[in-house]
Amino acid sequence: MKETKMIIPKLLRDGDVVAIIAPAGPVNAEKLVAGAEILRNAGLRVRIFESCFARHEYLAGPDALRLHDLHTAFADPQIRAIFAARGGYGSARLLPRINFNLIRNNPKIFAGYSDITALHIAFNQFAGLATFHAPMPAADLPNADDATLQPFFENLFLSSRPVFFSDTLPPSPKNFTETAQSAVSCSFFERGELGGKLFLQKKFSPQGLKKVVITGGNLTIITSLLGTPYEIDTRGKVLFLEEVGEAAYRADRMFLQLKLAGKLRDAAGFILGDFSGENIEFAVNEFLVPEGKPLVQNFPAGHCMPNFTLPLGIDIHT
Repeated sequence: MKETKMIIPKLLRDGDVVAIIAPAGPVNAEKLVAGAEILRNAGLRVRIFESCFARHEYLAGPDALRLHDLHTAFADPQIRAIFAARGGYGSARLLPRINFNLIRNNPKIFAGYSDITALHIAFNQFAGLATFHAPMPAADLPNADDATLQPFFENLFLSSRPVFFSDTLPPSPKNFTETAQSAVSCSFFERGELGGKLFLQKKFSPQGLKKVVITGGNLTIITSLLGTPYEIDTRGKVLFLEEVGEAAYRADRMFLQLKLAGKLRDAAGFILGDFSGENIEFAVNEFLVPEGKPLVQNFPAGHCMPNFTLPLGIDIHT
């Protein structure tokens, strides 16, 4: 795959216009209202697109509507960020018809997770746009704790000084190990003449990496795209994975699929986010540990609380 120079979107300022779209499953109205209010309270002006109010079986409206909202939000010069309302299912259905030139020529913050993984991978690899694995307005954002909101806003907003959140991490939850706490847990912005440029300063145990680009997201979505034009490219990148509601043997099967496809071999290291209580220790020891690469487990990102925001596709330097 041809390497594409990544575009880092401009960060948000008070009063900026942001969009909420639904590229995947249908949206709960009460959660949508609550999530939009959180964004408004942060000083943003929120536009909610039609797909957030539509339903087409298990989708937030027909593919054409969801695609239209995605394209319209990117094309609008007033909109500075696009938030996926929620996950569910349906993002991958849009991939063959997405205008990646439109996205590349109109770069802006794009945030979400879970089923939105399909769009993260595609935007990173085909539009050269860095994106954010982050809480969603009609999913977990309405009930987010401070440990979730702090890195969410610090990663997306332009502030007057570099922001560090690893030095003020909250007390460790049950699944937040010391390994994770000492790993990819500090992000800051370096401001320059060209605007906000994101770096992630980290201690990536134990070997350390001089260059880190995070790619990945939901394990099921990633494996479902293997063998298609939109499969994940892990070459030289740190592969981030998270999952919810899968039996241990199913997770094992997906790790195996990644191994057989060469994605574990090509990766520079691994970050395992939340697996919602699933026991993946056996699969990790069978497939990831033998790779002999940096490995962070139980990092608080995914279907969990706190749910840290992670930049995807960005060159990150120690």
